[in-house]
Amino acid sequence: MNARQHDLVIDNVRLEGRWIGPAADEAPTLVLLHEGLGCVGLWSEFPQKLAAATGCGVFAYSRAGYGKSDPVRLPRPLAYMHDEARDVLPKLLDRIGFRRGLLVGHSDGASIAAIYAGMFDDARLDGIVLIAPHVFTEDMGIASIAAAKQAYEHGDLKRRLARWHDHVDCAFYGWNGAWLDPDFRQWDLRNFLPSIRVPVRIVQGEADQYGTIAQVRAIAEGCAGPVDTVMLAGVGHSPHREAPDVAVEAVSRFVQAHAKLQKNAEPDRISLDNAK
Repeated sequence: MNARQHDLVIDNVRLEGRWIGPAADEAPTLVLLHEGLGCVGLWSEFPQKLAAATGCGVFAYSRAGYGKSDPVRLPRPLAYMHDEARDVLPKLLDRIGFRRGLLVGHSDGASIAAIYAGMFDDARLDGIVLIAPHVFTEDMGIASIAAAKQAYEHGDLKRRLARWHDHVDCAFYGWNGAWLDPDFRQWDLRNFLPSIRVPVRIVQGEADQYGTIAQVRAIAEGCAGPVDTVMLAGVGHSPHREAPDVAVEAVSRFVQAHAKLQKNAEPDRISLDNAK
């Protein structure tokens, strides 16, 4: 399925975007929110496979500081995921003409999706998919992030990431510096969960090096709406790259069960005044 470049400018910041499949007025839209070191390109073939499996349009974008998007000033604020969910994502959804669909987030992107769903009552949102989510910090996750810093500064991680990010130091240190800040230990999203009423699917690798089953349990117990979980044996933090066919099936089945489209009625767009 062909992909179309669909860059945006939001608050004077250019964001790399890519659209696959039908337009927002023709089918539900899946908006992909990437991980802390991700971008449009690092989703690989996942967006195309997801569009083909669901019949939905898929929109992926690189957050500021990632991929081919404009850089950001470092250090990032420790509330950068909150800022993305509150300040950028609502404007982006309106700009792409989002009428109905789901958010599909991976890692940091899953956190942003959870914040958004807990912060806004958005009538257009049919559900959220959280791939390898985290809603609080864990010692093992912080240790893996510290190991990533060593790999970046003393191994070949910088070279590998530079293939995908125009501003590679901005991408890496914007994520790594925030997570390794001692004050980030207080980061906790569990207060948003009781306000999440849309259906939630969690896709979690059992060998995830950045989060344990405690993350899954917290989300399942905390959300007001229905939550179901797909656990993947032998899979780490990136199911869509490590087990792409299984990940596509796990996401597409949920999308097919919950995605709806009202062609003759466009739900009201949200504004910051609707934030909880």
